[in-house]
Amino acid sequence: MGLFKFIKSQFIEVIEWTDNTSDTMVYQFPVEGKEIKMGAQLTVRESQAAVFINEGKIADVFGPGRYILTTQNMPVLTKLKSWKYGFDSPFKAEVYFVNTKQFTDQKWGTTNPIMMRDSEFGMLRLRGYGNYSYRVTDPEKFMKEIFGSNSNFTTHKIGGQLRSLIVSGLTDLLGEAKIPALDLAMQYDELSEMTREKLDPKFNSYGFSMTSFYIENISLPEEVEKVMDKRTSMGVLGNLNQYTQYQSAEAIRDAAQNENGMAGAGVGFGAGAAIGNMMGQSLKNSEQNPTQQHNNKITCPHCNGQVSASAKFCSLCGKPLEEPKKKCSKCKAEISSSAKFCPQCGEPQNIKVSCDNCGAEISSNTKFCPECGNKRE
Repeated sequence: MGLFKFIKSQFIEVIEWTDNTSDTMVYQFPVEGKEIKMGAQLTVRESQAAVFINEGKIADVFGPGRYILTTQNMPVLTKLKSWKYGFDSPFKAEVYFVNTKQFTDQKWGTTNPIMMRDSEFGMLRLRGYGNYSYRVTDPEKFMKEIFGSNSNFTTHKIGGQLRSLIVSGLTDLLGEAKIPALDLAMQYDELSEMTREKLDPKFNSYGFSMTSFYIENISLPEEVEKVMDKRTSMGVLGNLNQYTQYQSAEAIRDAAQNENGMAGAGVGFGAGAAIGNMMGQSLKNSEQNPTQQHNNKITCPHCNGQVSASAKFCSLCGKPLEEPKKKCSKCKAEISSSAKFCPQCGEPQNIKVSCDNCGAEISSNTKFCPECGNKRE
């Protein structure tokens, strides 16, 4: 060791750390030979904690502020007394700065699909991703459990462990919640909060605290998404017979615009005739089964509501779907019960008139008054 270097190493240290990174969790202050001198000045800033290790043990944890450290390393004197150790002091003292700010936008995602039992689709394999944030809340526990004696420590060194912890907890939570796969999207906030509460005690065992957790997306397998797309298409199309007619009309139009006619469509005359037959059959079936086009529904003549074709009374207004019939008083033809005149012979039906003798209200087709017996002319 040169004389100048020796003299420089005996000055009392001013220990501080200005963090210019976004992912450093622990920083060891560099001291020559790890021999912090008696009376060293320690400055700890906000969002920092300083762990003072004296002779291999954690002596104290300092929060924000200015402190004077006490060690057995006396400037010059201790160094001279260490000649039998090769001028290397046995009284080691170190300071580690621990970053206590929030480490935000930490990514998590499922490396392998999450197996889930769904009531509608059966067994599913789900994938998910999102982000979370955490901070160091117990520097001493963190130093003992995770950090060890490294010179520095970043979020990348613990990221894999935390992601595995998150995926395991979320998988367990999804299995317990038993939420249908199609309803997961509207439960993201609730699942995120439940996951944070579930995982926070496990983070605490490392000296951390999970401050936030977010699920950005939980995706279904490609096969399930295709089934959902088909169902959506069915719902958009609605009436399949009408859609078939529309497609048939479009095909006929395209064939008519082709200068070579139906043969120009690349199917030949025979294939063109077959297409025509299929189109005609589709239109015929559509006309023969009008009720099937509306899923076996008919329109109520009273309230215009859609009810089952097999119903006798409207489920919306309660009135009979078939109007009651009666027979004409003269020609006995079957007519509507509300008809005032017979459509066959013109005879008035149930028209009330007054008796010429007693004035009682009687039917127009009554020959004798039921009150006085007077014969009507």
